[in-house]
Amino acid sequence: MNSGFLIVMALMLVVMYVLMIRPQRQRQAQQQAMIDGAGVGDDILTTGGIYGTITEADGDDIVVQLAEGMSVHMTRRAVAAVLPPEDEEEEEEEGLEEEEELVEGEATMDAATEVAGEAGVVDGEDAVRGDGSADATVEPRL
Repeated sequence: MNSGFLIVMALMLVVMYVLMIRPQRQRQAQQQAMIDGAGVGDDILTTGGIYGTITEADGDDIVVQLAEGMSVHMTRRAVAAVLPPEDEEEEEEEGLEEEEELVEGEATMDAATEVAGEAGVVDGEDAVRGDGSADATVEPRL
C-alpha cells in the first residue's frame, strides 16, 4: 500500500514537470536567446514600456536611441522584447487599411446623423420618446 502511494506521487511529479515546468523553462530560454541576440539596429521594447533602437552594444551594456538626439544607457536585462523589423510594404498596407476604416467611420457617422434628423432630434433640442416623454437636452459634439 505504501509503495503504491509513492508511485502515484512520482507520476504526479513527472506529469507536473512535463506540463508546467519544462515549457516555462523553454519559454525563458527563448526569451533570453532573443535578448542576447539583439544587436545594433534592432528595435526593442524595454521593461518600462519604452520603444527604442539599439545604437551601441558592448556585452551586457547597450545604448538605446529613444528619439533623434536622445539616447540612454541600459543593461540587456531591461529589454522586454526585440521587435520584428517592419517592411515598407506592410506599412503601406496598414496605411491603406486605416484610411478605409476612416472612410467607413465617416459613413457610419453620416448615417447616424441622418437617422437622428429623421427622428426629429436636433442639436440643442429635447429628444422625444415614442411615449411622448422628453429626454435631456442633446448637446452638440465637437
